[in-house]
Amino acid sequence: MHTYTIMSIPLEDYYEDILGKAQRGLGLTDQQVCSRADISEEKWKHALDGKFDETTARAVAPVLSLGADALVTCGKRAWKPDPVSVDGLRQCNTTFDDMTVNAYVVWNPRTRAAVVFDSGADARPLLDTVRERNLTVRQILLTHSHPDHVADLQGLRNAFPDAPIAIHRRETVTGADPFEEGAVFEADGLKIAARLTAGHSPGGATFVIEGLERPVAIVGDALFAGSMGGAPSAWNSAIAATREKILGLPENTVLCPGHGPLTTVAAELENNPLFAK
Repeated sequence: MHTYTIMSIPLEDYYEDILGKAQRGLGLTDQQVCSRADISEEKWKHALDGKFDETTARAVAPVLSLGADALVTCGKRAWKPDPVSVDGLRQCNTTFDDMTVNAYVVWNPRTRAAVVFDSGADARPLLDTVRERNLTVRQILLTHSHPDHVADLQGLRNAFPDAPIAIHRRETVTGADPFEEGAVFEADGLKIAARLTAGHSPGGATFVIEGLERPVAIVGDALFAGSMGGAPSAWNSAIAATREKILGLPENTVLCPGHGPLTTVAAELENNPLFAK
């Protein structure tokens, strides 16, 4: 059963999640990690169980291509992104099985023209925002086709029958128009440029939005605050695409991930172990 709530959203991934994702992405066995980091298998098992030890973290960081200082901060649970608020942006968080997922409404505060990104598990928070703000939805854009992100797409179709739906051509959603890298969508002063940030999914897209008070990017599961979506079969290309096409944006850009809290380019460059130096 899927329910919806609006809450203070915790980080999607913690120390042990990041270690596991990096290990799987790089295709390393436990024995390889331990040998290269010169640690015991017991210490590595403890790390994967979430038991933080700074010496172990600093030993495995270079083996897993992680920023050591950021990994230590993560292991101490000493960082969470500062709250972000942008006029014309609403994050809607819904529960899908044992996880939570984000969908977004972006609108021009002057004209009330809006674009919806993904449906989440339940479209009702999106619909509530549209109604409360007296918005007109012009377009529905999908970051990727994984079930948690399009679970209630029919609810959006029913509510906004005249709004076209689009997804990158490498993804498949019935009734959605395909677009290519570099496609641009517009809605009364909002300009939305699509960037292919594949890895977690074949056609995962990031939407870079101009026209609000500061730059905004809807990034799907390409990046989370302090982490990223799993991409075991395309790890290096996913890292490269995220570094270039998301973290290459202006540092004040607000990043809107498919799971977890909002963050910024500057915060990720400093605090995300996968990308911090």
